[in-house]
Amino acid sequence: MAGLIRDADIALVRERARIEDVIGEHVQLRPAGGGNLRGLCPFHEEKTPSFNVKPSTGVYYCFGCQQGGDVIGFVRAIDGLSFPEAIERLARKAGVTLTYEGGGTTNRSVTSQRQRLLDAHRAAAQFYAEHLSTAPARAGWDFLAARGFDAEVAGHFGVGYAPQGWDELSRHLLARRFTAEELVLGGLAKQGTRGGLVDRFRHRLLWPIRDLSGDVVGFGGRRLAADDEKAGPKYLNSPETPLFKKASLLYGADLARREIARRYQVVVVEGYTDVMACHVAGVTTAVATCGTAFGSDHVGVIRRLLWDSDAQRGEVIFTFDGDAAGQKAAMRAFEHEERFVTQTFVAVETTGLDPCDLRLARGDAAVRELVAARVPLLEFALRGVVTRHDLNSVEGRIAALDAAAPIVNQIKDWSLRQRYAVQLDRWTGFNDEAFVLRRVFEHPSAPAPETGRRPGRDAAGTAAGGPAAPRAGGRAPAGAAPDDAAVIVERETLKIALQHPGLAGPMFDQLDPEVFTLADHRAVLGAIAAAGGVSAGLAAAGDVPAWVGRVVTATPHEPVMRLVNALAVEPMLVDHEVDDRYVGNQIARVRELAVTRRITELKSRVQRLNPVTDPEAFNRDYGELIALEQHKRELRERGLGGP
Repeated sequence: MAGLIRDADIALVRERARIEDVIGEHVQLRPAGGGNLRGLCPFHEEKTPSFNVKPSTGVYYCFGCQQGGDVIGFVRAIDGLSFPEAIERLARKAGVTLTYEGGGTTNRSVTSQRQRLLDAHRAAAQFYAEHLSTAPARAGWDFLAARGFDAEVAGHFGVGYAPQGWDELSRHLLARRFTAEELVLGGLAKQGTRGGLVDRFRHRLLWPIRDLSGDVVGFGGRRLAADDEKAGPKYLNSPETPLFKKASLLYGADLARREIARRYQVVVVEGYTDVMACHVAGVTTAVATCGTAFGSDHVGVIRRLLWDSDAQRGEVIFTFDGDAAGQKAAMRAFEHEERFVTQTFVAVETTGLDPCDLRLARGDAAVRELVAARVPLLEFALRGVVTRHDLNSVEGRIAALDAAAPIVNQIKDWSLRQRYAVQLDRWTGFNDEAFVLRRVFEHPSAPAPETGRRPGRDAAGTAAGGPAAPRAGGRAPAGAAPDDAAVIVERETLKIALQHPGLAGPMFDQLDPEVFTLADHRAVLGAIAAAGGVSAGLAAAGDVPAWVGRVVTATPHEPVMRLVNALAVEPMLVDHEVDDRYVGNQIARVRELAVTRRITELKSRVQRLNPVTDPEAFNRDYGELIALEQHKRELRERGLGGP
């Protein structure tokens, strides 16, 4: 069928698009042992990382939401793309030229809408950057120079200039075979009253806004026409488009992500020039929202960048002015504070200077000192509420206490809640801890009394609601009873077939489905057989990612596909490298457990039979029992079975 991408090209894309690199553009991954990488899942909110990536098998799997697959499946899920769209997107990044059945190396019907919009934005960013060096852009350079930025800094951030003409960008992109519909859909232009296109940005200094992978998805523009309200608002951003979702974008995150991962720190500022000033001053973890208040989607992005979990304690630092607007912004940020596991802080410039102005007035060191002098967000929010009341009167102190109580009672950690209640006693000037504690904890906003377990924890001490990923060291995998040895060994054997098919060889292919006690395990065995078995084809050739992909496609059942993906990333239950001896032990152990189950069944039957009245059945079953006992001893004598 014309238009289909050749299978050989799809295989080449899978080979060159390293799954850890592609997923690493969206999730901060860290080594988790056994060749696995782990991070916070981008598909659901979690406190404890359960999202696993195994580069050797080319598979990812989340043990929390059970979503998994290969690199193509991840791109489809994260960007909402069709299969050919995902292949095309990966091919561009991996430098693979796709050839389509029917001829040709390009196919407009296959090219995704998203990719076309990305290409248009890339061309627009280049167009704007080139126009920053033209004479009409003088006002833009004046703006940058007045804030202490030179050409090198502007180039680092990709700053550009939108010409003043009505349709200069539109004509430029139309000449490059982008359509009017694409320019309007992408927010680069709009329909004029007379039917033509009008550029969205005109006579503005522009900052390209990139997603975490570095693709330009929108722009932020600063008006250069002084006091000309007809030119539109002072700051204008791209509208909501298939690419530009301002609620989940952070300006500068593409540049800051490496330092964020290294320092375990994110500094949230309010504007594009603030991000530039922070980075120039050495605070290279700074990001900013894109024309919207800090919200829940931003929390998710930051948590994934920070590896924000119980195991890693980082910090998120918000910069706000010390005025009323800053207080209001802090309270909005505080609404999301409990969604972080990491610590949250506020860096307050009491004279009202933002980081850009602060750098101009006092130099780079002052910006670094501002961040270093951070205070906990909880403290900032509480002090802001308290100081709005007259603390010189009893009535004012009571009012301050009652206004602060709901904030204190939002704190989930009981110890932290109690310490801040004690601090309220100091800040309000009561000097009566018992009274203040009683007033706060008897307030209508107070949570129900604690019962036994630590807040937010289950009986085992793990974060409540957080799925536990399987770990090495002999623990039972997800879904298995801790003492169910057969299930553990069966799962380990299937993991070997998927992750180390070259070692499993004919021994595995000769296993009878009846040696597996769970129907799900027998289904995976059937998928492996349908894919050609581990002793032939891709598995024997050592192409593990392609082998796992073939097994996944060998079954039409979604639950079995999910189980295959889980087994392909789950760590092996051994501390040393998987070798021939370990593989032989596991396969023999599966067989031995099956023999043991059959022996138990036969013993029960033999005990019920009467050798006098039913000698034929007795002799048959007794003979089989003796043979199986001998077979079991042989397995153990060869050192292949467990005790």
